Amino acid sequence: MTTGANTALKPYIERARKVLQHEQRTNHRDQAAKPGGLDVFVKHWLDEIRPVCHALGRDLRPFYRLASCLKGYRQQDPLQRAANLRAALALLNELEREQEAVPSRQPSLEPSARSQASEPGGQLARPASSPALRREQVPGGDRSQPQLRSAHSEPGRGGRERREAELDHITLDGSSTPGHAALTLLTADVSAIHGVGPTVAARLRSLGIHTVGDLLFYFPREHRDYSKLLTIAELPFDEVVTTRGLIWEVKTSRTSSGRTRTVATLSDSTGRLSAVWFNQPYLQKQLSEARGEWLVVTGVKQRFGNKVTFTVRSHELPEKGELLNTGILVPVYSLTEGLPARTMRRLTRWVVDRYAALVPDHLPPTIRQAAGLLPLPEAIAQMHYPANEEMLAAARRRLAFDELFLIQLGMQERRTRWQRELPSGQAFKVDLARIFIEPTPAEREAVQAAATPEAEAQGVQGFRSQAAAGTTLWTSLADQRPFEATLPFRFTAAQRRVLCEILGDLSRSRPMCRLLQGDVGSGKTAVAAAALFVAALNGYQGAIMAPTEILAEQHARSIGTMLAPFGIRTVLLTGGLRPKERALGRAAIESGEAAVVIGTHALIQEDVTFQRLGLVIIDEQHRFGVEQREALRQKGYHPHMLVMTATPIPRTLALTLYGDLDLSVIDQLPPGRQKVITRWRTGARREEAYRLVEQQLAEGRQAFIICPLVDESESLSARAVTAEYERLSREVFPHRRLGLLHGGMKPAEKDAVMRRFRDHELDILVATSVVEVGIDVPNATVMVIEDADRFGLSQLHQFRGRVGRGAHQSYCYVLSADAGPQARERLAIFQEIDDGFKLAEHDLRLRGPGDFIGVRQSGMPELRIADFNDTRLIEEARTLAIRLWESDPYLQRPEHAPLREHLSRFWQAFIPH
Repeated sequence: MTTGANTALKPYIERARKVLQHEQRTNHRDQAAKPGGLDVFVKHWLDEIRPVCHALGRDLRPFYRLASCLKGYRQQDPLQRAANLRAALALLNELEREQEAVPSRQPSLEPSARSQASEPGGQLARPASSPALRREQVPGGDRSQPQLRSAHSEPGRGGRERREAELDHITLDGSSTPGHAALTLLTADVSAIHGVGPTVAARLRSLGIHTVGDLLFYFPREHRDYSKLLTIAELPFDEVVTTRGLIWEVKTSRTSSGRTRTVATLSDSTGRLSAVWFNQPYLQKQLSEARGEWLVVTGVKQRFGNKVTFTVRSHELPEKGELLNTGILVPVYSLTEGLPARTMRRLTRWVVDRYAALVPDHLPPTIRQAAGLLPLPEAIAQMHYPANEEMLAAARRRLAFDELFLIQLGMQERRTRWQRELPSGQAFKVDLARIFIEPTPAEREAVQAAATPEAEAQGVQGFRSQAAAGTTLWTSLADQRPFEATLPFRFTAAQRRVLCEILGDLSRSRPMCRLLQGDVGSGKTAVAAAALFVAALNGYQGAIMAPTEILAEQHARSIGTMLAPFGIRTVLLTGGLRPKERALGRAAIESGEAAVVIGTHALIQEDVTFQRLGLVIIDEQHRFGVEQREALRQKGYHPHMLVMTATPIPRTLALTLYGDLDLSVIDQLPPGRQKVITRWRTGARREEAYRLVEQQLAEGRQAFIICPLVDESESLSARAVTAEYERLSREVFPHRRLGLLHGGMKPAEKDAVMRRFRDHELDILVATSVVEVGIDVPNATVMVIEDADRFGLSQLHQFRGRVGRGAHQSYCYVLSADAGPQARERLAIFQEIDDGFKLAEHDLRLRGPGDFIGVRQSGMPELRIADFNDTRLIEEARTLAIRLWESDPYLQRPEHAPLREHLSRFWQAFIPH
């Protein structure tokens, strides 16, 4: 801020002071500003000063605070008007002092540099050499900590000296710029903050706060509304409320238990109040010295016999300074032991007042305007100390948009790197007559649309292109019938639609990037088999990577059966194979004899070489990290990639987590599939479930019993699978064959148990959540889930999907003995709804996104502000990110440099390079 800034703001401050002082002289009659009174005057005053502050890079928060003092002025009584007017004038005086102190508190800026720094999108360049910093002792402060002080600043006396001791100053050498100064201040160690000694600094660092900038971006987890002041007569009993009164009398005594009890008598025009503090004897002196002044208190009014007292939780003397702990929307921060809430608020207020305005805004003005967003410095300030609920919502929206926008830009970068930056892959020839029994005209158009002239002009070969090797295989297949004709069923409309989307991608030379979602039993495997069939027709190999050996074996059996009529060889490759089998499989893959390869992580081992890998399919993709998916893709020459999941993901979450992928959804189950009858019962009605299990076993069926824990826990009351297995084997089903399965077992042991259950060598499988995916037993008809309240809706739905896969009616019992209100709501929803996507929406609303995906496992930054339920903001961020990326890929333009650098820092730890 320069002298020019002082000149620009001074007339506004002077005009407001004259109006407020005139209101004081006329006995607070609200006649100083006509028409409309002070309420209208302040609104117009803010409208005038806002663009000036934005142009100067000036923090608007003090001006909003001043306006909030006079909000509702006309409806206030004279005492309230007088107090609020005094507070507003005090704020004006503080603003004027800040203007006078600005040249010594901020680095001086050259005119050209000043305009660059005040521009919201101005870039902060890293200095070649750090500015010279001067270590000085702080009068009355922690003499061990360094302070950044100006070479021009001199200690004053009294109040001025104390104020100056709290200021951060910086000395710039001749080569420094405003950007250098801001960067130096924001990256300064947290110990440079006034009042932060070694002990406090260590506690801040334990919270991840190492620099001044870290503290600026350490946002409150919530705000408590202590801003609504009630008169003493209006105070209700047993509610946390805020009031104020003049201090009349203060007494401190000791209770029979040895605690100190300080009581202050407060009054306003409506009554008197006894405010009480415990074990704070220092308040006797502080409050006694403030007799006759206003005190703002937040607490609870309570009745003890015939006495009424007000137990104080926080208090402030508004005439001694700004409100931090009461009378406002009070920020509540996550803390650590030894770091009190008051200390944290004092520190955040200090850095917000001085440095929020220095934070450069990385968003281009066009994006801010299109989304209607606050400037970043203002959003940071309002996120900590909002003027009102509306400003808090606006600040949260800006910061949430930033997270979502940066994620979407990162997804665009990932997609571009996958599809455009790399050389073109192979466009497959697609003949729908070889896929569907009777392809419809609409289906033909859907596939051909992928090869539009515009796409061809971009280097896409289109669906008419042919691979020479593919032409030979095309005519030499053992069976010339359409793929669908060899299946024991017909594709559903949803399968046909999704398959056309996939075939359209395969017909392009630009590699496919698609996510296939489908509920349990919707037929994703058949769609994947059809895609593999097309790859084989074109002379390319296809690979499916599954998370477990049992799931890989299931795919090998089912897909192998589908492709066998055409003479297409399918090879299974897992870690559990014998060395000889593994060697034979590797040889078939390397020679190209194996057209389809299905396996686990074994596929990405260095000794596995593909001859011509053209299609990569990842099943249950959330079980794999970004690096593992990339490792399999690298086995081929820019192959097409399809990732599949049986976990329904709400569209908003899919757009955020998988913004780099096109989305296909199979939202229809095959006809004739029976609904699994679901019953929610308390633990006391467990016998009902056991009777049904016994009845089904007598008919030759099988059952699952799921427990949340492996071993018994002293801290958790949930059932443990090991103990439950012993109890069921001994007491409930002694004449039945039971198997035990949990994550603590070795992979070979787990696979052996699952195979025994699949082959009906076991009647009941007692297991943990390891059966969520990877086992298909059509003969299993009962699923019993113990302590179901410990699972999310999506996970419960996956468990339920393990039954109902055959021709027999199936049942799912969810048992819960100690479900809380939210868990009861969740289980009631689960009992009524069997649509996985609807359940996923409810799960997202009730439990957040954690149930759908492991954040770091997916290569996703963790969101701190954004909410996955905010569909509109997600869509807006995605639309604007795509628009910006298409207009300027990789953000090459100079005006996008700050955003490019910020994007790089944001994603640095998550995107592999």
